[in-house]
Amino acid sequence: MSCRKSAVNPNKDIALEDFTQLRDSRFSVNSQIIRSGIDSLIKRDHDSLSTDYKTRSYYLNRGDFLWIDRHGVDAKADSVLKWLETIDRDGFDKKKFRVDAIRRDLEFIRNIQVGSNSNNINAVMARIEYNLTKAYLKYATGQRFGYVNPYRLFNYKDLIDTKKKEGNHYRTLYDMKTDVPSKLFYSIAFRMIHNDSIGLFLREVQPHNPRYFALRDLLKPHMPARERKLILINMEQERWRTVEDPSMYKKFVLVNIPSYSLYAINGNDTLTMRIGCGSLKTKTPILSSRLKRMDINPKWYIPRSIIDKSISRHAGNVAYFRSHRFEVYSKTTGLPTPPSWEALHDENNYVVQLGGEGNALGRIIFRFNNKFAVYLHHTSTTEVFEQSDRSVSHGCVRVEKPFKLAAFLLGEGHEKDLHRIGYSMSADISPLEKDKSELNGKEKSILDTLQMKLIVNSVIIEPQIPLFITYRTMLPLTKGCYLISEDVYGYNELIWNKLLQIIQV
Repeated sequence: MSCRKSAVNPNKDIALEDFTQLRDSRFSVNSQIIRSGIDSLIKRDHDSLSTDYKTRSYYLNRGDFLWIDRHGVDAKADSVLKWLETIDRDGFDKKKFRVDAIRRDLEFIRNIQVGSNSNNINAVMARIEYNLTKAYLKYATGQRFGYVNPYRLFNYKDLIDTKKKEGNHYRTLYDMKTDVPSKLFYSIAFRMIHNDSIGLFLREVQPHNPRYFALRDLLKPHMPARERKLILINMEQERWRTVEDPSMYKKFVLVNIPSYSLYAINGNDTLTMRIGCGSLKTKTPILSSRLKRMDINPKWYIPRSIIDKSISRHAGNVAYFRSHRFEVYSKTTGLPTPPSWEALHDENNYVVQLGGEGNALGRIIFRFNNKFAVYLHHTSTTEVFEQSDRSVSHGCVRVEKPFKLAAFLLGEGHEKDLHRIGYSMSADISPLEKDKSELNGKEKSILDTLQMKLIVNSVIIEPQIPLFITYRTMLPLTKGCYLISEDVYGYNELIWNKLLQIIQV
């Protein structure tokens, strides 16, 4: 080989300035253009979950970029994507979380596969930034609190007729103390991005209720749409984290509205009975409380709405008021007054139905603190329990077996109290008064003493027993076994219409 003739270096005259010719605007990152791209995404985003509004608000207020910087895309994006890739097992639609779009854009950026103007690097970076935040907030918040806010869903459903002209007034239907996302939660969610603690955070926000996972295990590919819908709706309800839950207690009472049933549970022992609940116009509210007292042969202080709707048209009819044992009283003097039209429409008066036979509350009422003036109680119209549709009351819960419920609440060691309750529930003062007329003085005295010892008006429940009034169309009975009920109040459809924004249908 000859070395006399050397090869010519073609790059020997290249200067630094020559590299400027390789600059391609498609690969030049510009924060202002990215902001403009995010603004365009916001204008086209019409999703209406609370986290969608939160995401739009964050960027409209010029929040810092969370996933991108001048070096590219942070590895934190992969942590979010890893969780999002699994959401179909919960019945969610990956398209509605933009999972495929996020994955595709990340691949474009990392492989520099930006081959057209539509995939200009700034447009891709804008999509990554916006879509990741949107999906991250939606998923983290939804898994921690539920994707539907029960307070907003239920408490803005039923309009109330009111004399007030300003604004709409709604009936409160949900009063179960339930966690909802706060400013602090969102602050923590953003902080976790900056602290690179996303994996830990998303693991902590997952539902922890065993009932949720039992329902999720029922989801199968190609299952009937109706069954799948029912499971997904009840899964959403199990994502709602209430401050108190039946699983916290050994002894409690659970009322389930859709199945018209009451379960008094003490460990492995369960007392079951049928119930009647509020009608469609006067729904029984969802709530939790403590059963604290039983009143026997209670008086019924009739709500003003019922006086106006059902009783006032009988004004002046003394026979009607006597036969129904209604009496009108003055709030000022406490004295009875004739049932005239004026008296019935005077809000300084009230109407009472005397306790005993024929009283709408029956022979016993079970009281608990609540803001609705609803209770569990017996009824004088026991034939209601033979009906299939038992949404018949003004909001209270009518119980089929009141004496057995009383025995459950008192527990062992209260036989004397229970005997007195049973006697008082069956006794009626007016027949006893007739019997007295045939007795001599000594016999009347003995009977009076006996009555005083046996008749009881009120019994304290100690300790107080937790009460849960719920709405579940899939109620777990035993492991793997569910009681399926009709959606009597239409709540399932309300939930489903919200879930359609994320659910795979």
